[in-house]
Amino acid sequence: MPVEQQGRTWARPQPRSPKPGDELWIDRAASVQFARQPRFMFRVISVCPKPTYPGWVWLTGYQLDERGNAVDKREIFVRLAGLRAVRRSA
Repeated sequence: MPVEQQGRTWARPQPRSPKPGDELWIDRAASVQFARQPRFMFRVISVCPKPTYPGWVWLTGYQLDERGNAVDKREIFVRLAGLRAVRRSA
């Protein structure tokens, strides 16, 4: 949806779609389906190319434990604007 300010209209920047290998935090910001569980890390395997609702995407990947090990393979439907990259300390 465009943003209007003083008679000018700008396109709202669209969030970037994740790529295979990206590690993301999944929580309520990604979808209300995750509102009643603690946030978790998710490593993307694939992004479904089929169109969905604007700003939403199907992701296939692994739920990770606190050390980054895969514990469960999942397919999730999430809002792109609610995805946050995992920042690992070196």
